[in-house]
Amino acid sequence: MGTDRQSSKSVGIWIRVSTEDQARGESPEHHEKRARLYAEAKGWNVREVYHLEAVSGKAVMQHPEAQRMLKDIKAGHITGLIFSKLARLARNTKELLEFADIFREHNADLVSLQESIDTTSPAGRLFYTMIAAMAQWEREEIASRVAASVPIRAKLGKQLGGAAPFGYRWSDGKLTPDPKEAPVRKLIYELFTEHRRKKAVARLLNERGYRTRNGSKFTDTTVDRLLRDPTAKGMRRANYTRTDDRAKSWKFKPETDWVISSVPAILSEELWAECNRILDSQRASRAPIARKPVHLFAGLATCQCGSRMYVPSNTPKYVCYSCRNKIPVIDLEGIFHEQLKTFVFSTDDVAAYLRQADDVIKQKEALLESLAREEQAVRRETDKLYELYLADQITKEGFGERHRPLSERLRQVEEEQPKVQAEIDVLKIQYLSSDQVLSDARDLYTRWPTLAHEDRRHIVEAITEQIVVSKGDVEIRLAGIGAPPRPLSELSQFPEDAGGKATKLQGFIAATSCTRAG
Repeated sequence: MGTDRQSSKSVGIWIRVSTEDQARGESPEHHEKRARLYAEAKGWNVREVYHLEAVSGKAVMQHPEAQRMLKDIKAGHITGLIFSKLARLARNTKELLEFADIFREHNADLVSLQESIDTTSPAGRLFYTMIAAMAQWEREEIASRVAASVPIRAKLGKQLGGAAPFGYRWSDGKLTPDPKEAPVRKLIYELFTEHRRKKAVARLLNERGYRTRNGSKFTDTTVDRLLRDPTAKGMRRANYTRTDDRAKSWKFKPETDWVISSVPAILSEELWAECNRILDSQRASRAPIARKPVHLFAGLATCQCGSRMYVPSNTPKYVCYSCRNKIPVIDLEGIFHEQLKTFVFSTDDVAAYLRQADDVIKQKEALLESLAREEQAVRRETDKLYELYLADQITKEGFGERHRPLSERLRQVEEEQPKVQAEIDVLKIQYLSSDQVLSDARDLYTRWPTLAHEDRRHIVEAITEQIVVSKGDVEIRLAGIGAPPRPLSELSQFPEDAGGKATKLQGFIAATSCTRAG
């Protein structure tokens, strides 16, 4: 079943070749052939080719071909994109991260041949997850610096950006009641005290012809937000919320961070308090929906009896419901954390493995260089022959007789070069991405406790095959980062399984275990 999934994977090819690349002989056709051969080696089906020749990499997101590609990703028409290198996808870091977020959201893969990144492999997923985590950290650092200036501006009474609340307008840098909207804002409170239903208030407002500032109809959500906002009673709050980029939602900051200032009131404090008392009473009468926690090893922790282990709401332990085997959540997380040290710092095995892979790649690269020299030699011979023909040193028939074998040899060399380059691409991504992952993951063990839960969960999914909990020990099986070198002709015979886990590396980090004292 896994073989069928991988062999039927549909991908697109992204072609954006700069003038410098073309001057070096890297034509769009060359890049396309190289990508097609890589897809062929993986057993993938190329459905689309996106051409952006001579398009600047500073901003490509709005280009028609980029929009077509994103539409195909969102529709599931393709589930992966192959390109020559990250700079060819986008040079703008912001756009590159936006592309990456869209691909992750729709479970699509990115394959960069130059950087040896293939997110269909455990190594590629780990590398990509760490890039995303670092990018998130950088975004949060920038946001924190910007946020540091907000309280100061708020205390000075300066505008912090955004529109004025409904019922108000900005005038000379101050909030003042809007003659058109203020009466409607007050009416919302009066209608709510009478009918006590937000939907009824929204319906009555719409029936009377009132609309929001942008011309939309009122909704119960809009009514609730306006009723809760204390600006109408003369108390303006600033610096009281922050956005959560992961959940795409707004959250309240601690009240100690709020900046309160006085503004002209639209209604009495008593009317505002009565409406909010009703809202609080209605909310308290509804049982809150508990959010189901997503534990770090959910779906991966397995009991020795073969049953899955879960964390019930009444105990901080992973429990097997079949044989009642248990392990505290904190213990299992601690064991996994220690296991990362073995996974990341197996330098001797890594060095031996990479030397073996490096020899294979060097042989292919030497062959590619030989083909390049052969191409240059054939072209020189062709040029000399043409010069003889122009100087009448050779007849037309003689020129044709000598030119045919040179032309045939040049065709063969030009066809062979992308094939060898594709073999190198496959080998580098399959093996050398392991080196890149380990190089960038040296401090993973140290940084692990500071990573966000979502990032840790992504890494666990990327590198963990199974966790088996017995009565006296815990075995953690980590996904292999690569596989022993094989000829390109054999690669399609060993696709990844349906879960996306690569064939385990023989003699490397194929399977490791960590024992917990009984």
